Amino acid sequence: MAESKSAIKLVEEGQFVHVLRIFNSNIKGTMKVGFALGIIKGIGLRLAHVLLKVARIDPSKRAGELTQEEVNRLNEIVVDPEGHSIPSWLYNRKRDRKEGKNYILVSNNWDTKLREDLERMRKIRLHRGLRHVWGLKVRGQHTCSTGRTGTTIGYVRQKK
Repeated sequence: MAESKSAIKLVEEGQFVHVLRIFNSNIKGTMKVGFALGIIKGIGLRLAHVLLKVARIDPSKRAGELTQEEVNRLNEIVVDPEGHSIPSWLYNRKRDRKEGKNYILVSNNWDTKLREDLERMRKIRLHRGLRHVWGLKVRGQHTCSTGRTGTTIGYVRQKK
């Protein structure tokens, strides 16, 4: 009996990993690789699929089926995206203030850079930084009727 493309691929129990650790994030091994990479902070679905294409990994594969070599290949691509011809418009850190380079920041590095940016804006008393500190909307949205936080009191009727 000939095998068809739609046949279910069985993986030996020793090869399948149920929880995969990539870029300081726990990923379910049952998810497809593209969507599993999208869970990592700093990698969206579009970038995840481009990474898979550049690394030559089958996107229909499950995350638990990845070999250590494929995970290392993904790591190399994220560390040096320019060397692997990933377009710069996919990067999440363009023209860094300190070094002037483009990066793909992932998980803890992304958090650290965001915190540094907000701290810099607060220190130089930028309007945007102050609004972050005050917990108000930052990007010019209206605040008269939306964005209210705290407990609601409601309407209290007067007794007759």
